[in-house]
Amino acid sequence: MEKITNKARIHEYLVLQDYFNPEDVVAFDIETTGFTAETTILYLIGCAYYQDNEWYITQWFNNDGISEREILIDFFTFIKDKKYIFNYNGDGFDIPYVNKKLKKFDMDYSFDNIESIDLYKIIKPFKNVLHLDNLKQKSIEKFLGINRLDKYTGGDLIKVYEDYLRLKMPSGRQLVLQHNYEDIEGLLYSSSLLAYNKLKAGSFVVQKMSVRDNRLLFSLTLNYSMPRRITLGTHDIIITGHKKEATINVPILTEELKFFFDNYKEYYYLPAEDMAVHKSVATYVDKNYREQAKKETCYTRRKGHFITQVDSGIISGYKRNYKDKETFIELVDSFLQDLDMLTAYARHIIEKCI
Repeated sequence: MEKITNKARIHEYLVLQDYFNPEDVVAFDIETTGFTAETTILYLIGCAYYQDNEWYITQWFNNDGISEREILIDFFTFIKDKKYIFNYNGDGFDIPYVNKKLKKFDMDYSFDNIESIDLYKIIKPFKNVLHLDNLKQKSIEKFLGINRLDKYTGGDLIKVYEDYLRLKMPSGRQLVLQHNYEDIEGLLYSSSLLAYNKLKAGSFVVQKMSVRDNRLLFSLTLNYSMPRRITLGTHDIIITGHKKEATINVPILTEELKFFFDNYKEYYYLPAEDMAVHKSVATYVDKNYREQAKKETCYTRRKGHFITQVDSGIISGYKRNYKDKETFIELVDSFLQDLDMLTAYARHIIEKCI
């Protein structure tokens, strides 16, 4: 086994420490000669870690083809006090592969006491939002403007490694180490994509709200900086954001809508007025002008200004028809002056648009 440690080359774009205590986290990636752990070789583990205000990358290289056990012992000893293991599709491949190797060698190590942060799983829901062709790590890096020296895929390097075991050519060693190093370095850089997940989770502050051209505008300050601009929306709602600023642009509708009461059995419907009233009031109405309300007729009508909630929303809202999924909030002072309610609405809309 060969163990190589170098400083990570990027600094100004490295933001993983914005999301975690950097000393609690490691980023890792493995290289293998195939997908089946029982019949292939684990030939390289790369691991990034934070120490003395610097990021370092350590690589454990199986330079003789028989050092898997030694690599695993050293790697798990190294990460034993870490809380998070940051990876790209590690839950889908790297971690299960390593677990099978541990089982094969009957080794008493596991990932049970370290939490996996799989960037692939986190960013997958944003594929269309970010207009990504695919979710390969190199595609993510290209989206972020990361330029690699390495031009190989993991599959390409299987033969390079196998040739290295036979011929011991330094160039083969360099190619596999460089590929893994740049995978780890790109993973650290790609941690900036966590900002989109934070946006969806509602990690922002509503700074102000205004009306312009019959639309309601929310101005947001984000807690995490987004590396690339996004524009998305639904129901004529437009959301834009870049770095630490975002806006939500919602159309204001002026029309007559219906508010449906839940306990329809306690109401009468008055056909002449096209509205429902509670039985305690309707007892004074001539029986010929009232009828037992149904779910579809148990409503009151209201003309005003409204904004969509997209679905059932954060509060009981108005509808056009009983069976509609979409509901609306009336723009009254009690809503417009309630910062908590405005924030809840903004979070709900962003969640529905992403």
